Amino acid sequence: MTTAARKGILSMGLEKETPPKGTGNAAFVAGVEDPLNSPPQQPTVVTVPARPRKLVALHWLTVFCVIAAVTFILTRDQIDGKAVRQWLLEGHRHFGLFVLMLFLARVGIRIRLGKLPHDDQLPKLVRLMAGLTHIALYALLLTLPLLGWALSNAEGKPVHLFGLTLPALVSADEDLADTLQAWHLNAAWVLLGLVSLHVAAALWHHFVLRDEVLRRMLPKRRR
Repeated sequence: MTTAARKGILSMGLEKETPPKGTGNAAFVAGVEDPLNSPPQQPTVVTVPARPRKLVALHWLTVFCVIAAVTFILTRDQIDGKAVRQWLLEGHRHFGLFVLMLFLARVGIRIRLGKLPHDDQLPKLVRLMAGLTHIALYALLLTLPLLGWALSNAEGKPVHLFGLTLPALVSADEDLADTLQAWHLNAAWVLLGLVSLHVAAALWHHFVLRDEVLRRMLPKRRR
């Protein structure tokens, strides 16, 4: 074999073994990904499932009924007409009873659904405080309407719901009526404080922590 033929064979072998320019040695090995050219790994985002739509709907219906009940009773204090004042009082009672019915519906759904998922990224103390606040809110949503119902009965006034007279919880008693009125008013102030705390916590989650806590409770638009 001539010298020129040998040089040709050697040059062909070197071309086969030479890695592509600009790709690095790792790209030349089959099945090995170049760590310098690979895309950066995205951080793992832990998502919590959205709240059930029924609970979200009942939540906002409860908010509406509480606001309506407060609006009716505060407006009544600013009006002198007897007929209008009685109508506003009936409206206040009706929306209070709506809150009671919504509470029972929410409890029934929560029992059926069981324990709902929560955000494990939050500190245990924050989750504990949120849980205690929710328990207190639920207790007041049950207690306030019952106190108002009993207050009306203690004053000797029947409670109506859509024209139906509801059974009396207590008998007429002037002293008991004074006590129940004080309890009803104090419970209303406690509810106002807890609702303010609840709203502040939701805004803190949304604007400071920038998580999905508030968005999970917003009504979803149907596409």
